[in-house]
Amino acid sequence: MDWQYIWEGILEGLAQTTLLEAVAAFFGVASVFYSIKKNILVFPTGIISTLIYIYITVVVGLYADMGINFYYTAMSIYGWYVWSKPTPTGEERPVTYLKKSGIFYSVAIFAASYLTLYLVLSNYTDSTVPYWDSFTTSSAFVGMWLMAKKKVENWIAWIITDLVSVPLYWHKGLILTSFQFMVFTVLAILGLIAWMKAAKKPIYA
Repeated sequence: MDWQYIWEGILEGLAQTTLLEAVAAFFGVASVFYSIKKNILVFPTGIISTLIYIYITVVVGLYADMGINFYYTAMSIYGWYVWSKPTPTGEERPVTYLKKSGIFYSVAIFAASYLTLYLVLSNYTDSTVPYWDSFTTSSAFVGMWLMAKKKVENWIAWIITDLVSVPLYWHKGLILTSFQFMVFTVLAILGLIAWMKAAKKPIYA
């Protein structure tokens, strides 16, 4: 591996990073941090980041990612409502695991969204990365839905999304965003561990 080439690419990419991308990356990392802490600030910080990324992804031609950022924004509003709404007993909504049926639905949603997105991107847009753009968008789609529901498994979806997003955004010249997803990968692993501890016993709901 040519580390000199990688380092030069990092420096060049950072030099080309816009203030807008930097702000989006900052609020994106903040959102993940608050998610790990199960803090409701995950949603307002996430909304700021996703609104900026809607613009950025249009500019670089990541059309599926543009769509997922619209979805993130909508689900952040929904999640904000769900998390702020107490349970019937007046307690904070607990972290829980998916039932077997929930796992099946999650996989089915991923498969259906991937196929739909790939067909749309490959036939109706000028996307140069329809396979990978569709993959990260579909896995993130599932991850955001599970996070709004406070399901432990949301972190598994995010880990997969982040790992694939690193080379995808690097390929598109968004170096800072690529590194943001490296950080996201580490944070998602920490989030998975933290939420597993928070659930304590496997609570399936």
